[in-house]
Amino acid sequence: LDGAVAVFDGKEGVEAQSETVWRQAERYGVPRICFINKMDKIGADWEFSFNSIKERLGANPIAMQLPIGSGHELEGIVDLVKMRAYYFDASELGAKVEERDIPDSVADLAKMHRQEMVEQACNFDDALLEKVLEGGEPTDEEIRLAIRKGTIDRKCNPVFTGSALKNIGVQRLIDAVIDYLPAPTEVIEVQGVDPRDPEKKLSRPSDVSAPFSALVFKVVSDTHGDLTYMRVYSGTIKKGERVVNPGNGKREIISRMFEMHAKDRIALEEAHAGKIIAVVGLKDSFTGDTLCDGDHQVILERMSFPEPVISMSIEPKTAEDKRKLGDALVTIKREDPSFRSQYDDETGQTIISGMGELHLEIIKNKLVRDMKINVEVGKPRVSYREAISGTAEYVRGKFVKQTGGRGQFGDCTISIQPFTKEQAEEEGLNFKDNVAFVNKVVGGSIPKEFIPSVEVGVRNTARSGILAGYPLINIKVELVDGSSHPVDSSQVAFEQAGRLALTDACHKAKMTLLEPIMKVVITTPDEYFGSVTGDISSRRGMIVGQAERGNARVLTAEVPLSEMFGYTTTLRSMTQGRGTSSMEPLEYRPMPPNLVKEVVEAN
Repeated sequence: LDGAVAVFDGKEGVEAQSETVWRQAERYGVPRICFINKMDKIGADWEFSFNSIKERLGANPIAMQLPIGSGHELEGIVDLVKMRAYYFDASELGAKVEERDIPDSVADLAKMHRQEMVEQACNFDDALLEKVLEGGEPTDEEIRLAIRKGTIDRKCNPVFTGSALKNIGVQRLIDAVIDYLPAPTEVIEVQGVDPRDPEKKLSRPSDVSAPFSALVFKVVSDTHGDLTYMRVYSGTIKKGERVVNPGNGKREIISRMFEMHAKDRIALEEAHAGKIIAVVGLKDSFTGDTLCDGDHQVILERMSFPEPVISMSIEPKTAEDKRKLGDALVTIKREDPSFRSQYDDETGQTIISGMGELHLEIIKNKLVRDMKINVEVGKPRVSYREAISGTAEYVRGKFVKQTGGRGQFGDCTISIQPFTKEQAEEEGLNFKDNVAFVNKVVGGSIPKEFIPSVEVGVRNTARSGILAGYPLINIKVELVDGSSHPVDSSQVAFEQAGRLALTDACHKAKMTLLEPIMKVVITTPDEYFGSVTGDISSRRGMIVGQAERGNARVLTAEVPLSEMFGYTTTLRSMTQGRGTSSMEPLEYRPMPPNLVKEVVEAN
């Protein structure tokens, strides 16, 4: 985005989602102007809403307009730059505008905010400051240019007002977008990297004569194919031209392109830098991808999408639903990069993940209502891991079976110990699936051809789990001795011997379960800080960092995944909808013994 309009409710002021979006705009350095909407609503309070922008967002709002009346008595607005009143004819939906003198009811308030506006403008323009200090009266254009500079530098946020429903102030807001926010051609050079050398930085100016580059920011799927939205950052693109996606090396043809007006499409023959267009026919380009001139390739900075904060299982009801579900999830992922899905081999579940319970509820409704797929959702099973807490030496596994004819004989002795990836790297060992296997047999007590069979038995057993059916990790297995039979020994027998040896050794070494720990980042208003930290502690979580961001606290915590289901809803309730959170996997850690017992008994 080059700039944004932040819209606030004239009665409620800054709300929970307002804070979330505002923080995101701060993170990306987006200049903003504000619009206090719904001033025709009963109970609307412009002063309250204006102050909430300052207090709850830590912003620097500058009043550019005042409402004349509120609720059913809203008649128009006062322009504080021109110091004139504008009345809108409600019977013609605001199409007819009449300019008048400022009414006495708001004259004093207008003078006060006008003075504050001029003082703020002087902070962004030294020449204007000097003129005012010498007693001069700034012109409308001087005020606009100074506040425009402050807005683009993200030092202030001009505030406008009105009612979108009645078209009061909307025209002036559109003018303000032009007056105070940067034009596409004013944006500094867009940055990217060379696809052949990611360390090499490249830039593209917002110039029609520069090599073509564009960023895909949205994909919409329908029955007629994908409609791909993109922002042209540099150069010019014409219908029918070929471009390249440097991320995957695929070439695309711009068969048709449109300028979109809601659902209406206006066909274009060409598009130039600064234009937002929709393209039909792209096959290998999705949200976040770059398209560019094949002779001047660049990969623009990809959009970053937050990690999903909640997951749940989803099951098709019939075989036909199962067949359609896979394709449907791929389509949704293409449209919505913040949505994830995966098939969990351990649990046999399809897991969908998103930004919240509401997000996943919408996904479910889309599958059922729009795609006609009957599904059921539930709580996913946490994927724990098994581990040993001690060592066991010279544990024998012997597999003997006589069936009347040729028997089965396999005999091996192993030692085990806890082991880490770092230790494996130091010793140069293969740590596949977090299991190291070392052959220390000497003297040929086990024939060489059966050594791999013991390893297969060990690894298969580790993969299946011993304590509760979860994979066994972080272990080193040393094969130290064994014996064989000249007739009855076989690969199958030594696989079974390896399985028996590892199972017995692990029980002797004492087993435990490891649980996934999530790194959780929570943003909460100050007044809910105590409640949030107390709740994290009750979930066996640990606060590892905190910082202040405006009027909010940002907490970093480490919490077991099993304790985080439903957390988004709890946090919203606890903070009256004003808290937000995100989480990502951190590591596996040992579980408390009492909880290990519960999981083992449940499995």
